[in-house]
Amino acid sequence: MAKKRPRIEDNFVYFDVVYEDGSKSSRRKVNAAGLARDEEEAFALTEIMNQDRRISEVSGKNRGPVKLLARSAM
Repeated sequence: MAKKRPRIEDNFVYFDVVYEDGSKSSRRKVNAAGLARDEEEAFALTEIMNQDRRISEVSGKNRGPVKLLARSAM
């Protein structure tokens, strides 16, 4: 019998992001391995800002600063 592979979603925590200009981004993935309970929001914010920087380098469109960060409801 074949082994079941772990679900990829189990390795991530999802966050909803609202930017200063009012735009929204839903269910942004952050690696769960780096999240510590006491510093969860700070780590997630750093990861999302890094993702935004990489996206802006490729697309040429810059995202504004993050206004609100909240864990997505599943």
